[in-house]
Amino acid sequence: MRAKLTYFITAAVLVVYFVLVGSRGVMLIQQGTLLTVTFGAAVLILPVIGVWFLWKNTQFVTRANRLAVELEAEGGLPVDELKRTAGGRIDRESADAVFARRREETEDSPGDWRCWFRLAVAYHDARDTPRARKAMQRAIALHDNKPVTY
Repeated sequence: MRAKLTYFITAAVLVVYFVLVGSRGVMLIQQGTLLTVTFGAAVLILPVIGVWFLWKNTQFVTRANRLAVELEAEGGLPVDELKRTAGGRIDRESADAVFARRREETEDSPGDWRCWFRLAVAYHDARDTPRARKAMQRAIALHDNKPVTY
């Protein structure tokens, strides 16, 4: 719940920022000189890119959460079997061992979105966020019967 709250607060702050930056871009364009119109157009590009990025990330999180709910209903969510340090951090060797099992599971069933979901969790636990995201994107594509593009 804390992660969702943090995400929504961050998204709200970004939207306010996009509105403020966008209004400054419009104000620059309204000045009417070549320089201010050029700067205004350049400033307006930033909120457009930001809104697109926020939208894509929100879609990703929503789809990943939908898969988690479905997998939980099936009883297939990965069990947290990781050892932790005294400070609560995941033990690297433990994460590597779980990752090796998840990778083998995925290699045995490459078309199963459930395996890719569990592999994404293992990547995340091993602190490999880019690969975790790619594995989750593959799980989402397989679940939705869409072609995997990478």
